[in-house]
Amino acid sequence: MPDVFADLVGQDEAVAELRRAAVAAATVLRTGAADREPALIAAGPTSGTDAAPVGVDPSSGMTHAWIFTGPPGSGRSVAARAFAAALQCAYGTGCGECPGCHTTMGGTHADVRMVVPEGLSIGVGEMRALVLRAASTPSGGRWQVVVIEDADRLTEAAGNALLKAIEEPPPRTVFLLCAPSTHPDDVSVTIRSRCRVVPLRQPPAVAVAEVLVRRDGIAPDVAQWAAAAAQGHVGRARRLARDPEARKRREAVLAVPRRLTGVGAAFDAASALIEAAEAEAEASVAESDTAERAALETALGAGGTGRGAAGAIRGAAGQLKELEKRQKSRATRAQRDALDRALVDLAGFYRDALTMALRAPVAPVHTDTAALAGAGAQKWDAEGALRRLEAVLACRAAIEANVKPRIAVEAMMLALWKG
Repeated sequence: MPDVFADLVGQDEAVAELRRAAVAAATVLRTGAADREPALIAAGPTSGTDAAPVGVDPSSGMTHAWIFTGPPGSGRSVAARAFAAALQCAYGTGCGECPGCHTTMGGTHADVRMVVPEGLSIGVGEMRALVLRAASTPSGGRWQVVVIEDADRLTEAAGNALLKAIEEPPPRTVFLLCAPSTHPDDVSVTIRSRCRVVPLRQPPAVAVAEVLVRRDGIAPDVAQWAAAAAQGHVGRARRLARDPEARKRREAVLAVPRRLTGVGAAFDAASALIEAAEAEAEASVAESDTAERAALETALGAGGTGRGAAGAIRGAAGQLKELEKRQKSRATRAQRDALDRALVDLAGFYRDALTMALRAPVAPVHTDTAALAGAGAQKWDAEGALRRLEAVLACRAAIEANVKPRIAVEAMMLALWKG
């Protein structure tokens, strides 16, 4: 059976660093240093971006707070989960076979908590409760591990609550944060200075195709096409290779450039793109929303016939309203994620047109629309293709800055039409 790092594609340097840290963590537990001298694993402020944390032996390889950074699809959360499994591994190596590895990778380990934001942000209430729970003694005798996906979504108050825990960590608690980068807009300088950074890179298409063939049993030719079309995003490549609906949505997005024949067509294309993202988001959350509501109503006494059952369900209106609020926030996040995937595909098309206009010796991202990109390159030249690519990237940035998606997409479509 492969070890826990087997699915971390194209990240050899990061895997080597994490393996060293896991071995060092096992040594810390064997010697009892974590309990006697927490400073051995407590990262303090650094004097520079590459300096070792104050109070930590640089050769020890282990510290109590980590940040995994890298572009979308590079495997930030995969790396964090695999490292958490290695910390819980009975052999300290991430063998993939012991109960600690199995339960961590399966999401059922009692001492590993995964924080996956369902909405647009992670609030201070959730973070305080998590920090309080993480301060308890590990039930398995190894580490309490907290994995925070999308740590860039921490509110300021939530970030402050997390910072206090990182500054004064419990002896056996490890924090693993995932963020697109260590830019202050993503992760505050004060948190970053107390963490060890593990940079991940965009995996090459060859490595992504190999894991699709090995892990998912996908045909080699389909895996190669999906890996190239997904631009190194492992999860996206898997969806394209296995989901016909995902391929249809991609084809609709890549048809946008030839639909932009006028102002009206630009607005129609914007509406179609937004509606497609909304439909995809609704389909992705509908089942979980229904199950959550049914479970909550049952827990609150819905359908009961005993004394007080009707009053109990009436008194649960506040909890149901809070659930609806969370579900609405999750749907908004899902819609924006779906729209962003479409924009990435569209940016890839204009990138192909730009490289063809410049006659750059690189392979196209979208091999199935290479002819259309070539025609665009002849019509727009390199400068026109670059302006269109910048319009797509500007749209992504505007949506990230909380501009209403419809307004941002309409502005983008007009810019693409005008050139």
